[in-house]
Amino acid sequence: MSTTPDDAGAAAGARILVVDDEPNIADVVSMALRFHGFEVETAGTGEEALAAVERFRPQLMVLDVMLPDMEGFEVAQRLGAERSRVPIMFLTARDAAEDKLRGLTTGGDDYMTKPFSLEELVARMRGLLRRAKLAESEPAELLSVGDLTLDNFSRTVTRGGVEIGLTTTEFELLRYLMRHPGRAIPRDEILDQVWNYGFGGRSSIVDLYISYLRKKLDNDQGSMIHTVRGIGYSLRAAT
Repeated sequence: MSTTPDDAGAAAGARILVVDDEPNIADVVSMALRFHGFEVETAGTGEEALAAVERFRPQLMVLDVMLPDMEGFEVAQRLGAERSRVPIMFLTARDAAEDKLRGLTTGGDDYMTKPFSLEELVARMRGLLRRAKLAESEPAELLSVGDLTLDNFSRTVTRGGVEIGLTTTEFELLRYLMRHPGRAIPRDEILDQVWNYGFGGRSSIVDLYISYLRKKLDNDQGSMIHTVRGIGYSLRAAT
């Protein structure tokens, strides 16, 4: 843990819900987050977590997968529309690729495995909070590319009139692509603009989220996100 509390403006005083049934993990994480200026509440079961979301109104949730009454994946799913307004950081010992995929496609915005670095956890959380804060303060914006429409005010995305549910990170990634239709955008640029905290150059996170977006956006009208070999990705209207 750092010896000096950080002063991240957007994250200062943010309400964090830590959901973990291992008291030692919950205590260590909570202590670290309070040291960095966060307001923290804990829950040890999925039902407690869902109740705490209603009562505590967290601005971010740190969520374990293996809970005694239900999996963290189910907690994220049961949050429904709330999950788009409460970024979820999965923090779990489950490190299989299929678990990570499931976590990030059921409402998770990031996924860390145990054992973990407290400093990296705080850095990633600050990034999620910063993006959520920026999203709240940005002016209304309506973007359209072909039959795909993104409404920044209502935080909704539709294709061909059918609404598509996206996580906070998926929404931010799609918005950046839609702001630059037809342009080949380098992975590093996407990483810098969408994930504004250090990933140590691991641009593979961009590839991972692009794959999630493709699964949600593609339909019988055709694909819209295209790989530009050696560069990155481009979004354009299906032809």
